[in-house]
Amino acid sequence: MDVNGKRVLVAGLGVSGRSAVQALQGHAKSVTSVDEHSAAADLHSFDQVDWNQVDLVMASPVFNPRTPFILHARQAGIPVVSEVELAWALRARAARTGRPAPWIGITGTNGKTSTTQMTSAMMTASGFDAPAVGNIGKAVSQAVLDPAHDVLCVELSSFQLHFTDSLSLACAAITNLAADHLDWHGGFEAYAADKAKIYHGVQRALVYNADDRQVSAIADAARPVTGCLKVGFTLGRPAPGQIGVRDGWIIDLSGVSGGPVGQEERIAPLSDLAGLSEPDGSVYPHLLADALCAFALALGAGADRADAVGAMAAFRPGDHRIETVTQLGTGSDAIRFVDDSKATNAHAARASLSSYRPGSVIWIAGGLAKGTRFDELVASQADCLAAVVVIGQDPEPIMEALSSQAPQVPVTRVEPKPADTVMERAVRAAGEYAQPGQVVLLAPACASMDQFRSYADRGKAFARQAAVWVDGHAAV
Repeated sequence: MDVNGKRVLVAGLGVSGRSAVQALQGHAKSVTSVDEHSAAADLHSFDQVDWNQVDLVMASPVFNPRTPFILHARQAGIPVVSEVELAWALRARAARTGRPAPWIGITGTNGKTSTTQMTSAMMTASGFDAPAVGNIGKAVSQAVLDPAHDVLCVELSSFQLHFTDSLSLACAAITNLAADHLDWHGGFEAYAADKAKIYHGVQRALVYNADDRQVSAIADAARPVTGCLKVGFTLGRPAPGQIGVRDGWIIDLSGVSGGPVGQEERIAPLSDLAGLSEPDGSVYPHLLADALCAFALALGAGADRADAVGAMAAFRPGDHRIETVTQLGTGSDAIRFVDDSKATNAHAARASLSSYRPGSVIWIAGGLAKGTRFDELVASQADCLAAVVVIGQDPEPIMEALSSQAPQVPVTRVEPKPADTVMERAVRAAGEYAQPGQVVLLAPACASMDQFRSYADRGKAFARQAAVWVDGHAAV
């Protein structure tokens, strides 16, 4: 795709839309923005669009494929692309005058952000200018135009990938797959097909979750370029072609560390990964999986092995990802408050809950369920639950799952109004259950927009109220 001389309609002036408008300057013949809610837009209704003056539409991820203006554009033969596809086109254009930065792409239902951040940290430790961009950090259409970058570590959502068809990434990974955003995609098969696009034409390392049957099948069916290394990561003992764990060590049999496929390379002891571990030293399984994935991506892209291992050992998860925000007491008898507000679906909440020992978790859950059922989540994690506090304006799906799958677990339902005191009341209810050695865990399994501005806003509210509760009980 060549945007030069095209009349481009930018639909939506969020982060990606604003970036696209700026990136297109000097390339497109004309750029027209439309956003029904932004005063900065050129047009404020899609009814105002003169489709005879449009050659290309760049659609914000907020618009699903069945949105009327997208259907109209396609019926008129006008291509609809994502900001990622636009960035790739600008990258290709830049290649005529200079070396474009290769991309490392990461997608999946969960773990994208942690994996992207770890990959960026490993590449940076190896001396590359390698920012985390895309669905996090700087918009990719801005990052691609910055000549200072050696490599782009790009987090890619399924929304972005749907309208993206031209990528040929240096390295690519799918962290895992579970039902999510099915209302946007129209079903799981369509969702998985969009995720699978990340593997099209991968050049150096195709990295996949060997413990995930669906991801493994997609990787097996993928057709990367000749010579591309396929690397599976597993939390178990690795087979040839995989990187995994044995006897407390990360073990590589994939060849990504430099040896032939099948030759064992001892990478690092798990005891070195303090930032990915519980206070007792046990490593969070889902963060370990992210680390293995990132290590394979970084080495595939040219990172130094020793520098990558050092970055892995030094890494700390970002805000609102299984983060201890405060605690009452010390040692093994402390009551800890852990913020995993980023666990916005059942798959992420399961990964979070499974990190804890039986009977140790007071779980704060709920929010905008998005049509999800939680029976499987509750049934699989019932043993770790000491009690549950349910928030949100849509509590019935979680309440029903708790009633049917874990009737022995005590539950408090927090009334949804007033919204500005929801987290205060939730933390207070959780604190009434908490005993020494237990964890109050915010891993809602739901979106936040029913009562909070974002998952970050929800996490910050939890941290504030947890601090208030600890202060109040420390003096007792």
